[in-house]
Amino acid sequence: MKGSIQQEFVVLSPDKKASIERCDATLYERLDKNYNGFGGHELISCHEFSTNWSSWEIHPNGDEVVILLAGRATFILQLAEGEQTQQLAEVGDYIVVPKNIWHTVHTNVKTRLLFITPGEGTQNKDV
Repeated sequence: MKGSIQQEFVVLSPDKKASIERCDATLYERLDKNYNGFGGHELISCHEFSTNWSSWEIHPNGDEVVILLAGRATFILQLAEGEQTQQLAEVGDYIVVPKNIWHTVHTNVKTRLLFITPGEGTQNKDV
């Protein structure tokens, strides 16, 4: 099976079966419907952007792994002791965002990140 992570997402089921989902306007609706509310599943996705995220997100059901493919990004994590920043500056740099930690990203250059996300229960709030 061959595809493009920039046009499709890979969904890993709890038994590690990979399914391919096309990136379109109904993607997240399909993920909730077709994958049991995304319980126990992981989403492998690629996103490209060149401005700061407009929201924070949190993943209550597992750690998220993010790998820098191009550009540079500053992750901001809301920890109990205060905000912490982590720079991804070289291709291949990665961060493991711990379960239950609010996070957002800042950048001002074209940046591409690969995400491995435990999607169940993900929440967002405005920056």
